[in-house]
Amino acid sequence: MLHVVLVEPEIPPNTGNVSRLCAGLDAHLHLVGKLGFSTDDRALKRAGLDYWQHLRLSYHGSLAEMEAAYPQARWHYTSSHAERLYTEVRYERDDFLVFGKETAGLPPELLAAHPDRTIRIPHWGMVRSLNLSNAVAVIAYEATRQLSERGEIPPPIPRAPDRV
Repeated sequence: MLHVVLVEPEIPPNTGNVSRLCAGLDAHLHLVGKLGFSTDDRALKRAGLDYWQHLRLSYHGSLAEMEAAYPQARWHYTSSHAERLYTEVRYERDDFLVFGKETAGLPPELLAAHPDRTIRIPHWGMVRSLNLSNAVAVIAYEATRQLSERGEIPPPIPRAPDRV
């Protein structure tokens, strides 16, 4: 199963959108560090709508704590400053896609320590980066597409199931 990691997310609707995305991809969402909101926040729940109960969600005090809990994991750190494009990665079933907080991204020292595991989404326009939930969607869907095409995960449901 794919893992999406948000390190110190600050904006409830972004995390709500990512939670809905993870429920739709059957991915595990990990929230790390100090959150800029309460997970009881109405905006967070509203963005996730009625999918919140289908979400696989874990909380971790720090990224180092989380990495220690998954010592065999492959980590892909995201940054608008990375050299490697997200499309150049051959994603594996239990990969962790790590995204930093909206205002600062991931710590520069973390990225510098893992240049071979740091990826970016290209931009053609005059923006520094994409919205967090959009960036998660782009990379998570690419990883899921690859896994599905190789038969490592089931194909998508032909149509969305009726609401529960």
